[in-house]
Amino acid sequence: MSNIKSVTMKLPSGQQPPVPPAQPASQTIRPTGTTEVSREPVTASARQLLDQIQLANRETTLARVAEILNRQSGSSTDVLLDIRGKSLLVQAAIGKTELSPGDWVKVMRAGNELQLMGKLAPAPEAGIARALAQRLPWQQTLDTGLAKLMGALTQGLKQDPLPGQLPSARQTQALPESARQTIEQLVARLPSGTGLAPGAGGQAATPQQVRQWLSESGLFAESRLVQTPAAQLPDLKLALGRVITALLAQQGSTPEQFNRLTPISTPELMQAPLQFPQPLATPQAPGDGEPPSVGQMLRLLAGMLNRITVNQLHSQVLTARGGGDAAAPVSTLLLDLPWLTPQNEPRLAQVRIEQYPEDRQTDRKSSGPTTTEWRLSLTMDLDDAGPLHFDVALRQQAVSARVWAEKQATLRQVNEELPALRQSLTDLGLDVTDLECRRGTPQSSITRLEHRLVDTRA
Repeated sequence: MSNIKSVTMKLPSGQQPPVPPAQPASQTIRPTGTTEVSREPVTASARQLLDQIQLANRETTLARVAEILNRQSGSSTDVLLDIRGKSLLVQAAIGKTELSPGDWVKVMRAGNELQLMGKLAPAPEAGIARALAQRLPWQQTLDTGLAKLMGALTQGLKQDPLPGQLPSARQTQALPESARQTIEQLVARLPSGTGLAPGAGGQAATPQQVRQWLSESGLFAESRLVQTPAAQLPDLKLALGRVITALLAQQGSTPEQFNRLTPISTPELMQAPLQFPQPLATPQAPGDGEPPSVGQMLRLLAGMLNRITVNQLHSQVLTARGGGDAAAPVSTLLLDLPWLTPQNEPRLAQVRIEQYPEDRQTDRKSSGPTTTEWRLSLTMDLDDAGPLHFDVALRQQAVSARVWAEKQATLRQVNEELPALRQSLTDLGLDVTDLECRRGTPQSSITRLEHRLVDTRA
């Protein structure tokens, strides 16, 4: 904790109630609130604002500096804080106090004001966020990349043009044998749309199969490699690395040359690069179109590696932020899980897994062990059923689930299957507290990085 001069933070009168900061990074966020009936803004006193974030008098907590507005030496400055999952605007004469967006500070409630007690030392999150920001513009969707890799099994790759050579004169060459074997093994271990029949969730082998798919998604590549140093460890990220190594060896190129390549990115991922779920287009079927060159494939593979790395770093950023915020999950995992349709075409399942601690108020009243709540969000776009989104919450043996469907026909079909789903969950020993299907899509969540860290126009 940095020793800084104690600063009084006043809450402006007429401020609206604090709300969760859900806006993207490019927007200035100010706390807003509306009523359900009139949709008119609701204002609150300083005391009400502090009561609404459940901060008792003389109680301390951590807050994150989201934005510093109109900083002026010697006069009051508006500071936007993220505190317990809510945005709160305060006014303070911070003067030369070094505060920047992204800083974590310790604050204490003093009556109807906040007292700035100190600033935390720079957290590893800042370095992780910078590494994340550097990779955001250069992501390639995994299903598109896998479609190109699967097409290369039969089509091969075009040779890179020599100086002065016409594009039509380029020859097609087969993949190196080691690259071919790696791609075939990778595809063979992907989930298949024909592999999980209705009711398969009750089979003993299904949980182990799901754990395998998640562990081999690339999200845990480095930790798995440390635990099991094996050259052919089945893992999506490590497999892509082996394909890159084989292509570089065939070309007589070095890893340093690969690192200088500009990755091929997916434009849709640039619209809101830290949004979950991502609105992604259906990729071409494997083998459609002209085969790419070796150089194009290497650039495509670089973009795929960036996509997996972005999910790894994004998960770390969200988990690090959760440690200082009682309303946030203590652990978050984000991953793209490729799977194959019955036509052997790659698609994506977007997965978000969150771990929430016991509610603070409930925990104080209970003398027993704390209870963790797990939340799963899963998004898929099926050829016939269209986009589907699943939200599942599990606390001990109590489970609730909500399914979102965009197509009316799919909504009708899911509602017809809900009784069977309820029975399947009950057969697993779970207490189903809520189960419903809605038309449309849930609200997306967007992670904010500081303006100084990311420029999506790069």
